[in-house]
Amino acid sequence: MNTIRQNRICDYIETKKVVTIRELQELCPEVSLMTIHRDLDALEACGAVIKVRGGARAAVHVGDPGFDIRMRANNEGKAVIAHKALQLLREHRSVFLDASTTNLMLVRAMPDIPLNIFTTGPSIGIELCRLTNPVVTLCGGTINRKNMALSGGDTLEVLKKINIDLAFIGVSGCSVETGFACGTESDMMVKRLVIEKARTSVMMCDKAKFGRLMPYTFADFSDVNYLVSDDTVPEDIRQAAEAAGVKIL
Repeated sequence: MNTIRQNRICDYIETKKVVTIRELQELCPEVSLMTIHRDLDALEACGAVIKVRGGARAAVHVGDPGFDIRMRANNEGKAVIAHKALQLLREHRSVFLDASTTNLMLVRAMPDIPLNIFTTGPSIGIELCRLTNPVVTLCGGTINRKNMALSGGDTLEVLKKINIDLAFIGVSGCSVETGFACGTESDMMVKRLVIEKARTSVMMCDKAKFGRLMPYTFADFSDVNYLVSDDTVPEDIRQAAEAAGVKIL
């Protein structure tokens, strides 16, 4: 057991908060992938890190940045994504919007057409009040003040009872190793259920999220229909998406 190497790995994870196995291989090119996994097992056993699919995270992890921080991040890119995503919208559809700031940008550009809209975002529900034609339903539950999203048992019960034509879902991290991921278990449960219910699932992912590792995977490429981004999708992700039949906008 190489304590010096494990301390180096631990320090790196504490600095980065969340890392991929690929990053750890680059950090420690002198050892095999199996040795890195053994090092992570040892660090997890002593409570220093937590292994997640495709990598590891610091034992104390705060998940996604706060809503106010995300509202100031890459708004130009989110506007590009919103414009592309609106091409998929049709009248008289049942639409789900999660609480992502990209979806908030989408509803600010949304035309006033007849829709049944369900959302876990109180801010999105309020923004939709400027329109007169959509019927808007908040999906109940407990509000997370940090990300301004509703979740919990009540939210899941509402989602189980509705039918969804088209779901627009924000992504906190996307990689070949982990698929589509987010920062909290409660959000993961909501997004996963929505994808199961929806006829068409649209992932909204700006360029900063590609390669970013987040703790909770809510979908693989084979689970979704569209990937919408503000920039060129990295080649490895593009290949994985197209192999799974995902359309890239």
